[in-house]
Amino acid sequence: MRRDKYTKAEIVESIAQKLELNRTDVHNVLDLFFEELKTALKDDKIIELRGLGTFEIRTRKGRERARNPKTGEIVPVKNHGVAVFRPGKELKELAWPIRE
Repeated sequence: MRRDKYTKAEIVESIAQKLELNRTDVHNVLDLFFEELKTALKDDKIIELRGLGTFEIRTRKGRERARNPKTGEIVPVKNHGVAVFRPGKELKELAWPIRE
């Protein structure tokens, strides 16, 4: 089953129409919001957006014998950070009946 994508441009357009604002202004606010999120994550902060969920950076343990998927070559991988999103209660409840 193929699902439709909802792009940033479509989000900007929708918000601009609903609030009767200039698309450029909405786009700039959205870009600033994303930059704030990235900066906070880079500074090792946990971002909690009530009603949506929590973003954070976690450390993924390195491995001595990881495999390069293209070449099959065995390579070492150091400990590294990964971005993690945990949905909040409202989002979980919204998503639960969708696939039933």
